[in-house]
Amino acid sequence: MNLRRLKYFVKIVDIGSLTQAADILHIAQPALSQQLATLESEVKQQLLIRTKRGVTPTDAGQILYTHAQAILRQCERAQSAIDGSALLLSGTVSVGLAPGTAASLLALPLFEAVKQQHPGILLYYNENFGTTLSELIMSGRMDMAVLYGNRDIHGLSFISLMKEDLYLVNSSQAPQVGNTVSLEQVAKYDLFLPQTYNYMRKVVDEAFSSRGLVGHVVCEIESVTTLTAAVASGHGATVLPESAARALLGPAGAWMAKIINPGIQAPLSFCSSDHLPLSQPAQAVKKILLSLMAERTTDNRPLALV
Repeated sequence: MNLRRLKYFVKIVDIGSLTQAADILHIAQPALSQQLATLESEVKQQLLIRTKRGVTPTDAGQILYTHAQAILRQCERAQSAIDGSALLLSGTVSVGLAPGTAASLLALPLFEAVKQQHPGILLYYNENFGTTLSELIMSGRMDMAVLYGNRDIHGLSFISLMKEDLYLVNSSQAPQVGNTVSLEQVAKYDLFLPQTYNYMRKVVDEAFSSRGLVGHVVCEIESVTTLTAAVASGHGATVLPESAARALLGPAGAWMAKIINPGIQAPLSFCSSDHLPLSQPAQAVKKILLSLMAERTTDNRPLALV
């Protein structure tokens, strides 16, 4: 396949219009249509469905779109590695940070360290949930991420960074139970938790199930902003890793208590592809990120207090 045609195809799918894509690519629409027809001939499949509203990919087109993004990303990495062999490291490096993780607190220190050591590198931060970040890494659309969990997943490689205890976080409008709270007591609270596919939700649900308990989830919330407002309202509590819990205390006017009997921990891991090599700039960012994590966990202090 011709890389230029793949770039054209990805741009057409992104824009959803041959006409607009031709304008952006600075190519005549008939010429762009011919490039698309040639690509469809090469793969022996119809790739796009044309409608009055524009174009949408067929099933075959969607598959090619996903692979094309990974192929083009690899080509960019190869070019970046070639350029970096003789020049200062440069290029874009994408880093995923799961919301509420201890690593999200390293965003600014990582930026500062990269700017000082490798000013030619442009960092791209994506703060999203673990499932989404891992999918982006598997498809080659993201270099690395720090997220909760370290499950054996084909296509991904994990490096364990630390484990965080889970805490109950509740509004100051509710009576404080002390520094600790049993899991049985937690099950009696109205809870704000993420949806069941979220790793943190799975950890909490499995802990309840192991003790024959059922959590009373009154609302499923994925947004940190909404969760903060919900806890502050006094209508319920939530369960968070220590760093995220401490970060929520001030904004939500809340208190926190460590969950015991049994205690629950969530592993924080560095995640990257197990088959797509990191570019030289990405390798440099990885080294700095792991170094920052090591510095802040050596004395076992919660990262939120650093």
